[in-house]
Amino acid sequence: MTPAAKAWVSRGAVVALGAAIWFWPVPEGLTAQAWHLFAIFAATIFSVIVGAFPILTASVLAVAVCVLSRVLTPAKAYAGFANGTILLIVVAFLVARAIVKCGLGQRLGHLVVTLFGKSTLGLGYSVFFLDAVIAPAFPSDTARSGVLYPLVLSLAEGSGSKPDEATRKRTGAYLMFCGMATLSLSSALWLTAMAGNPLGAEIGKSLGFNVTFGSWLVAAIVPTLVCLAVLPYLIYKVFPPELKATPEAPAAARKALAAMGPLSLHEKIVAVTFVGMVTLWALAGTLHVDLTAVAFLGLGIFLAAGVLTLKDIGQQGDVLATFIWFAILFAISGQLNTLGFMGWIGQRLAAALGGLPWLAVYVLLVLAYVLIHYLFVSQTAHVLALFGVFLGVGVQLGVPVAPLGFALLVSTSYLSTITPQASSANLLVVGSGYLTQGELYKLGTITTVFNVLVLLLVGTPWLLFVTR
Repeated sequence: MTPAAKAWVSRGAVVALGAAIWFWPVPEGLTAQAWHLFAIFAATIFSVIVGAFPILTASVLAVAVCVLSRVLTPAKAYAGFANGTILLIVVAFLVARAIVKCGLGQRLGHLVVTLFGKSTLGLGYSVFFLDAVIAPAFPSDTARSGVLYPLVLSLAEGSGSKPDEATRKRTGAYLMFCGMATLSLSSALWLTAMAGNPLGAEIGKSLGFNVTFGSWLVAAIVPTLVCLAVLPYLIYKVFPPELKATPEAPAAARKALAAMGPLSLHEKIVAVTFVGMVTLWALAGTLHVDLTAVAFLGLGIFLAAGVLTLKDIGQQGDVLATFIWFAILFAISGQLNTLGFMGWIGQRLAAALGGLPWLAVYVLLVLAYVLIHYLFVSQTAHVLALFGVFLGVGVQLGVPVAPLGFALLVSTSYLSTITPQASSANLLVVGSGYLTQGELYKLGTITTVFNVLVLLLVGTPWLLFVTR
């Protein structure tokens, strides 16, 4: 069968799946609108998984069907285009480009290589370590991805790895996925590292689940440190970079730093501005500062200073594509939650566990909670829709509240790589051009399975011990 024929077969399968769900009798407890929206969303995600359409094409077709079939009003279907988090991602792309263009990213990349650059694996570990250290100061993993991305991009480009088929796997594809996977762990390690963590802690209070900064760290530290120690090496083995050993790289990086000379004016402007942005992002909760507004301020300074030009922005075609598809999926996923579909499926799965031993209920609740994230494009929305439902059902069925509460919230971070759209923090890497959709799904599945296995096998005994 020719590639063109295979493509049409897969597209036919997508249409068949969507139609089968659409015309299936609406389950009790759901509205026709919610069920039909699920049919569109399921067909969209399936089309990306089987390679029937690129994610941009699938998303554009999905929003058109949603509106033309009157499943969603135009205002609800297009609501994601005005979402502040999505705008933050778009601006973060441009800020990262400014850091690379002026040479500061290259300088920082050389500095990291002097410290960790004897191997690509060492660079991968350095990305994980840096993220874990800065994470408690960032209430947004999306904002933190904007800090890591320019550094990872500079490390990749510094080794001659570009987002093209010829060189992307040299080091860039491996390092980029490290930059995505590390956020799943750093967000779990600290209560303040991801917006969904304190939100879940607040929801759990009514069920007797009480959390402090210290108790969160104690609960999360053992499984997360195990993941941090192993995951960079696991990714290295299943998705090896072409360039592995670089013993001469630190010395070469020191020479390159010397050749670059002192900071240029544009580098100084970008450095001061970026430090200011990072500081405001870190203090956003205390100062009540909008994260997206901070990003726009930084971009405005770069444009005013001539660090970035309109031509530079016009060359970032992937930014527009990422903005469009994520805004669409974000809106559809949000409407599935608003229409009650997420709560309905969570209650059905949880209610089916009655009569099982509490430990079996605990494991199955965690696994179901993770798998349902295939329907979400936001971890915070996931917590809002399902955390209280799953925790409440677990408590009713005899599961100790503290271990289950921590396991569910930690897994909310651990699952962030399960799909490319599983977290807004992924999108800088997804849009970088270094990884294909197929590679992202494959690596995301491996990473999520590993994280959750560590949580269940290592984290569960630890949680039972520290919360007794």
